[in-house]
Amino acid sequence: MDKIGDIEIRVIGKSGNLELKPDNYDIRHIASILQNVEDLLFPSNKKDRPLITYDIKEGSVKHIFKTHIQYIIGFSAILGQIEESNSIDFLDLKTARAIESIQELSLQKNYEFQFSTSLKEDIELSISPNTRFYRTENIWVDAEFYFYGVLTNAGGKSKANIHLDTVEYGSLTIDTGKDFLEGQEENLLYKKFGVRAIGKQNIETGELDIKSLKLLELVNYSPQYDSEYLNLLISKAKQSWRGVDREGWLKNLRGGYEA
Repeated sequence: MDKIGDIEIRVIGKSGNLELKPDNYDIRHIASILQNVEDLLFPSNKKDRPLITYDIKEGSVKHIFKTHIQYIIGFSAILGQIEESNSIDFLDLKTARAIESIQELSLQKNYEFQFSTSLKEDIELSISPNTRFYRTENIWVDAEFYFYGVLTNAGGKSKANIHLDTVEYGSLTIDTGKDFLEGQEENLLYKKFGVRAIGKQNIETGELDIKSLKLLELVNYSPQYDSEYLNLLISKAKQSWRGVDREGWLKNLRGGYEA
């Protein structure tokens, strides 16, 4: 049987003039914690994650989560690194956003969130109105990206976008603007497209912020083998390489290394 460990998030604060407890703790805040803990433990692969159970207890408000101990160990290490560095810039995007969400709730409601695990007796991380756990803005810059996939949805009542199903990133939601979709004369759904988009990229890790994507261009994409086009490119390349010592060029490129 797999060994189980605990995560406790204690919330200290007030509801009006009353000390916070489960009876006066809003369900909206419970839902936020549930979502954020899932992102903290499993930021990328939720589909195959193990069971996480939940309980809420007195003591101000105590959120208790139980799951496999190996994930508790990893989570405890993350808490320790955040506490030591006083930064969340090293975290992947979903984990950093989860911490930012808790920090934002702390500022809005004047709550303190105390994180601990069954591995240690002491509080491993505290998020309060006095802390500032936000990503450094200047490590995220605008960048241009190219994606290829099948367009599975287009539209939106208040915010127009397209959904592109890709092999590398899964389903991407890309803002388009209503004018673009209104101007399309043919049905776009379930066709293969290339998409040129702008979005935020971390200059240190190269990570893409998939929630920041905006459409620049939609290109018909038909990955078919075209022998005539390929032969034309080869013919052009031959002209460029005429008179070049190919063996000498390769030897210089290898830097003396012999395969």
